[in-house]
Amino acid sequence: MNWKTAFRSFYYENTEAPDDIRLVSASTALLVIDIQNTYLEVPDDQTEAHRWQPFFDRMHETVIPNTADLVAWCRVTGIEVIYARIACLKEDGRDRSLSQKKPGFNYLLLPKNANESQIVSELEPNDNEIVITKTTDSALTGTNLRLILRNMQISDVIVAGIFTDQCVSSTVRSLCDESFNVIVVEDCCAAATAALHRHELEVINMIYCHVVSSQELKSFLS
Repeated sequence: MNWKTAFRSFYYENTEAPDDIRLVSASTALLVIDIQNTYLEVPDDQTEAHRWQPFFDRMHETVIPNTADLVAWCRVTGIEVIYARIACLKEDGRDRSLSQKKPGFNYLLLPKNANESQIVSELEPNDNEIVITKTTDSALTGTNLRLILRNMQISDVIVAGIFTDQCVSSTVRSLCDESFNVIVVEDCCAAATAALHRHELEVINMIYCHVVSSQELKSFLS
């Protein structure tokens, strides 16, 4: 993969290659979005379980191992690691945003202390790492993450997590609108299907973020 030419949409097919990316650890943060126990639960219905199997395979074989490696690398290099998770503060979920109250896939009732709402064990946060609880798709909207990043003088945000076409995309757009430089790590993200994953990366690449691989990312650190 060459991040300068990959995942280009119609809008950017003929745009010149972007400048090299240079990251400074003190002003960079990794944001891991919604890799929680609830999304790895296999449905009881066999038809539905089969339908979701490619997603589970990608999570277990690619996304979680690569993200764990990325988290370890950030800890060693001094890049701040921050987690965002979907969880409601009230047991009945009254504090959830409308998108999480609508019937269908996005309906989520995840009380903050429930096992389903916790970050998966492979990516367990350290005691000194920040965990943002959100009831919105965007980790920036409805939380104090914006203030936290500004207070820590973070200008560059590396994004990993799920789902590429939902909470990842929403967060990336919000971060860009707030003038953060955003990098999305392709092999640390997943959507329900490979097609949805690729399509959303093409939509957000070059305008809201740069899409790179985890190996490419490590060459950007000054």
